[in-house]
Amino acid sequence: MRSKVSVFFTLVLFTFAQATVAETPSPNSANSPVDKRWLIKNVNVLPMSDRSYSILLNQSVLIHGNKIVKVEPAFKIKAASDIFVVDGQGKFLLPGLIDTHVHIWDEPELSAYLAYGVTTVRNASGMPFHLRFRKEIEAGLLVGPRLITTGPILNGQGPNTKPNHQLVNNAEEAQAAVKQQYEQGYRHLKVYSNLSKEAYDAILMESRRLGMTIMGHTPEGVRDKGIPYSKPFRIAFRELLDDHFVSIEHMESIVWHGLYDDLDENKARKLAKEIVAHSVAITPTLVAHHNLVRVSQTQGQYLQRPGVQTLNPFIVEWEKESYEFWSSQKPDSRKSYHEFYLNATKIFHEEGVTLITGTDSGIFTNIPGQSLIDELNLFVMAGLTPYQAIEAATINSARVLGLGEQVGQIKAGYIADLILIDADPTKTIQALESLSGLVVRGQWYSTEDISRLKQEAENTSYERSRRRVLEGLSAQGSSLD
Repeated sequence: MRSKVSVFFTLVLFTFAQATVAETPSPNSANSPVDKRWLIKNVNVLPMSDRSYSILLNQSVLIHGNKIVKVEPAFKIKAASDIFVVDGQGKFLLPGLIDTHVHIWDEPELSAYLAYGVTTVRNASGMPFHLRFRKEIEAGLLVGPRLITTGPILNGQGPNTKPNHQLVNNAEEAQAAVKQQYEQGYRHLKVYSNLSKEAYDAILMESRRLGMTIMGHTPEGVRDKGIPYSKPFRIAFRELLDDHFVSIEHMESIVWHGLYDDLDENKARKLAKEIVAHSVAITPTLVAHHNLVRVSQTQGQYLQRPGVQTLNPFIVEWEKESYEFWSSQKPDSRKSYHEFYLNATKIFHEEGVTLITGTDSGIFTNIPGQSLIDELNLFVMAGLTPYQAIEAATINSARVLGLGEQVGQIKAGYIADLILIDADPTKTIQALESLSGLVVRGQWYSTEDISRLKQEAENTSYERSRRRVLEGLSAQGSSLD
């Protein structure tokens, strides 16, 4: 399967309930309550705070600008005549969802995330336009979710090298690359599996000097013939647990490196205990492997499902060989792995591993926004309750990303990133598909606005994305040749 660019930026706008309101302004309307006091009344609130596992019935939420001021029983808060009021009609109010592993290429993808209630994303393969997007979103010049981005992926030569990776093959190159990314404005690094020990140690040292965080695949060292089935990895998975990863990505990568691709539940439980002892968060990204399986099972028909029109056309072109490969695989070729990744996720949860939600959306056939809902469904399929799955997508992810005092809960003083849905998501996780309203940093979006966001998500540009990728590759010293 040929290498491909896998850089996708994901910004998500959470929809806020279709409700009876005095007026329903456009998000960019002069009547929007960005700098006003306003009230969401008659809602059932999932505060997601202090693991209370509770729903606060018949509440009102008072917001001033982009901050939550009060959350109290509806009868206690009376709206002044000049306050903007949204009647939630007994629906359910949750914190905005968080996708901690996305790949973004173009502005329309920001609309896609929002349209599924994703209000914060972490882009996992940065280019200069992501830094521009972040500043424009923070300044209110661009509509999109809160954006965190790593720099370009740091990797070495090997079987997992991709064209968008910034290759570093020794300590000197690694140190220089980290310093370059810092000077360009990145504060978060992503590492990858082919890194040699020499290069990885240099990345660690320089990142600590500069105060940069690290996430990603666990580096394995140079992969000699026979690894992992007859030879050990050059860098053992357990050696890396003390290295203060913000999060380690992909259950399939953890099983490969941490378990030597051995689908053994007892070994998975032992590994989970070690991960807990080192307080490392895990991003399972179950949907990424699940989508490979579905493409194989359907002999490629899954590639035509609703929503794929929001995938970036430039990336779709790069993915063609991958599509052909997975479409030609035997339908049950990855069945045992799919089942084991679900079981391992349950085991990790049972042992107390902090699980957060990421999707690898924006590459292969992982649809921006929709993939997070799919990921939460897989969490429940794995054995978590709907509430526990929502915890992973709100309070857990917020805390791991260093945003635990700002988002992920409905609480006085927190930013008003909220979603309104029609049914109780603690009864069925599918209720998250009934998004009827959205608040992003205090900005109200109606059902009509959400429909508009979904339409905008389809307006991706091949040429604009191609130009940005080439710009990014030039900035990191790489090319598409």
